[in-house]
Amino acid sequence: MTAPAVRTDALTKHYGRLPALEDLTIEVPPGEVFGFLGPNGAGKSTAIRLLLGLASPTSGRAWLFDVPAADVAVAHRRVAYVPADVALWPRLTGQEILHLLARTGPGIDTAYRDELLARFDVDLSKRADAYSTGNRQKIALVAAFATRAPLLILDEPTSGLDPLMEQQFRRTVDEARDRGQTVFLSSHQLAEVEAVCDRVGILRAGRLSEVATVPDLRRLHRSEVTLTYTGPAPRLDAVPGVDGVESLGEGRLRFALTGPPGPALHALADVDTVAVSIREPSLEEIFLDYYGRDSVSEVAR
Repeated sequence: MTAPAVRTDALTKHYGRLPALEDLTIEVPPGEVFGFLGPNGAGKSTAIRLLLGLASPTSGRAWLFDVPAADVAVAHRRVAYVPADVALWPRLTGQEILHLLARTGPGIDTAYRDELLARFDVDLSKRADAYSTGNRQKIALVAAFATRAPLLILDEPTSGLDPLMEQQFRRTVDEARDRGQTVFLSSHQLAEVEAVCDRVGILRAGRLSEVATVPDLRRLHRSEVTLTYTGPAPRLDAVPGVDGVESLGEGRLRFALTGPPGPALHALADVDTVAVSIREPSLEEIFLDYYGRDSVSEVAR
């Protein structure tokens, strides 16, 4: 039987009296893209530090391919890691950094690395201290995805990328899956996780709330619609997918929309609409709606 790429058993980390992670138990099989989703401060980065052996758990254990995470020298032979805040050697050029990382990591596919460099549009001639946040992120992503490491651990990997580069990132994750690599992706962006992951672990206030497939995750996806109209107000209370209809006065109302927009559009067809705006809520707002106000107060502590 093939060992899980990532496995934890009641993994817990306290900083003094502050619980950062509580009883995390997950199992990620080889070849899966697993999303680790939660608001900022939910404990995602703490969990990754424990998986990488960069911190010691208060209790519980973690394994990477059945190697204890604490055995860093052995476990890291099969891992490539991209942190949320990439720090590079400031006096080295991008070319020198990639050369160094290729010699110290678990092997490199040089042809694929060159393809990624073109795709992410990286100038390797500059020194790292001249790179923007986004370019430092690109160097780290190219170095990780070009390796032959069976496990890629990515912590908020697109935080410095523009939308075009985010699309390239998603394409590259798909290619890693096709090669049989496991991707453990930590993110607070619902759309990013929804686009690339097979399953998602939802973390809030340091605790794993549930593990869901991406189709199951879509129940969290909702938009806030603001409508300006003239004449009679639309009747939306019984429309599937519409919730929380709120009058804003003077011919304006707001409502939440989940699922397909067809029923709502049909209900608005006969309304004299002046303007419509649609806003994607933050993950914190989604959690507030789905889990209730207690979840947000827990995250704030």
